[in-house]
Amino acid sequence: MADITDYIDLEDALTARVTDDSFALTDLAPNDTPGFTAEKNEKKIGEELLTVRDKELADLQERMYAKARVDDPEAPSVLFVLQGMDTAGKGGIIRHVFGSVDPQGLQLASFKRPTDEELAHDFLWRIRKRVPDPGFIGVFDRSHYEDVLVQRVRELAPADEIERRYGAIVDFERELVENGTRVVKVFLHISKDEQEERLRERIERDDKHWKYNTGDIDERELWDDYQRAYEIAIQRTATPEAPWWVVPADRKWFSRLFVKGLLLNTLRGLDLEWPKADFDPETELERLKNS
Repeated sequence: MADITDYIDLEDALTARVTDDSFALTDLAPNDTPGFTAEKNEKKIGEELLTVRDKELADLQERMYAKARVDDPEAPSVLFVLQGMDTAGKGGIIRHVFGSVDPQGLQLASFKRPTDEELAHDFLWRIRKRVPDPGFIGVFDRSHYEDVLVQRVRELAPADEIERRYGAIVDFERELVENGTRVVKVFLHISKDEQEERLRERIERDDKHWKYNTGDIDERELWDDYQRAYEIAIQRTATPEAPWWVVPADRKWFSRLFVKGLLLNTLRGLDLEWPKADFDPETELERLKNS
């Protein structure tokens, strides 16, 4: 089987990376495949490539987890923030990408409508409580960005408060990075036509009914407002230390492969080594032999 590097142009893939306010959603089409170079059988090759580095991925994740278990003060953590319109594929990303690592080293958080207790605090209060511990990979299925997306579109917060939150988010994420957490933000960029197809499937198929919420249509009717809200949020919060990755999501195989590549490259970039033993192996082997 071919290696993933045979079909990935890293320079082209970087077109999906946003580090400043120069981004526009029209820069990438939802059915694009930035960096993927296969000219035939794209889906088949993409699905095959999805698992070729699972052993390496599991090994790197275990190394990071092990560093925390021995109380290494430099043990890092990783936080993936997944955002996207309904049906963009967040659940599939979690299953097919993060399902490849040991669940003991994974911390998932899904942020729904705030409770009364959460509303009594600053919007980041509940987010801070779910930041991944050292040694863990954290995944936010929706996140603090809901407070500048839904709140903006639905006008649930004053405009000046929304503006304040952009700055608070940048400061919060910078703080995370300074404290040893790699922050990877992913916007799953789906088209309105593709969303219609996926919603229709949820309505028509008995085994998909549980995924459907009648409120999904209400949100869809505000499509243009949400696209603009996402564009502004990405522009205002993209930084070199916590960039956004705008991942075309019309092709599920591609978005999963791309995010898995992001996870693998992030862990590789941590230069993870197994913790050094705090005992003498020869002595312990002799003790074991004589026990």
